[in-house]
Amino acid sequence: MIVYVITGITSGCVIALGAIGLTLTYGILRFANLSHGDLVAVFAYLGLACERLANNVFLAGIGALIGGSLVGLSLERMVWRPLRRKGGSLVAMLIVSVGIAITSRHLLMAIAGSGLYFYEVSPRIFHLGDIRISSVQILVVVTSVAAMLLLHYILQQTKLGKAMRATSDEPALARVSGIDVNRVIDWMWIIGMGLAGLAGFLYGLQTSLRPDMGFYLLLPMFAAVILGGVGNPYGAMLGGLIIGLAQDLSLIVLPSEYKIAVSFVVMIIVLVFRPKGIMGKVT
Repeated sequence: MIVYVITGITSGCVIALGAIGLTLTYGILRFANLSHGDLVAVFAYLGLACERLANNVFLAGIGALIGGSLVGLSLERMVWRPLRRKGGSLVAMLIVSVGIAITSRHLLMAIAGSGLYFYEVSPRIFHLGDIRISSVQILVVVTSVAAMLLLHYILQQTKLGKAMRATSDEPALARVSGIDVNRVIDWMWIIGMGLAGLAGFLYGLQTSLRPDMGFYLLLPMFAAVILGGVGNPYGAMLGGLIIGLAQDLSLIVLPSEYKIAVSFVVMIIVLVFRPKGIMGKVT
């Protein structure tokens, strides 16, 4: 039982990091980015490439984080902002995001092939009585918690965070109040996709990488966003942990093929009692 709890917390941390980027995007732009999962997969491969080049797992994590931020900012400047300026509808943005997802997936297949890849790490195993914890699990949890605490500080203690919250509440009013909304959106993509890059790297440390894994990452991340409260980054954190725990605890009685279904069953049950999610919209 305790083994599944530990793996569930580890998985939940990765889901939470990825879900934060999704919920920030929706909170500020009211846009569900369907390319998010495949971009997380791209960043996982990017981290792997950095690990192979530098032969250092920590530099690989930094490379994935920075790479995610740069990709997020580049897509905002070259795709999303021009679409918004020309009056592109949310449906058009959704279709474009699907196109980015499919393109990313096939680029990975063309460059890396369809085989499985692994980070070359040899984790240490620590024994606490009958409990076994690997150094990779510790690294994933500690890194995720540190990233979430940093995000909390940014949102609550900085001018940027206050501007992001104001823009999320009412973009037009924020613009009239003198907030540079485009700058806020830039930073939203930098932070959200940077965390997605970190999530891809941490996910790669735990399991094999394959080009089509983005779709299977997107579903639990969306479930975490909806479960915690759409647009609420703290809800995404909590929702990610709940989804991770639910998926891994389900392995006690169900085959692994049902993990994703379990996450949506949990989401549906919670939403029956709290339609706006556990924490609702952030204020």
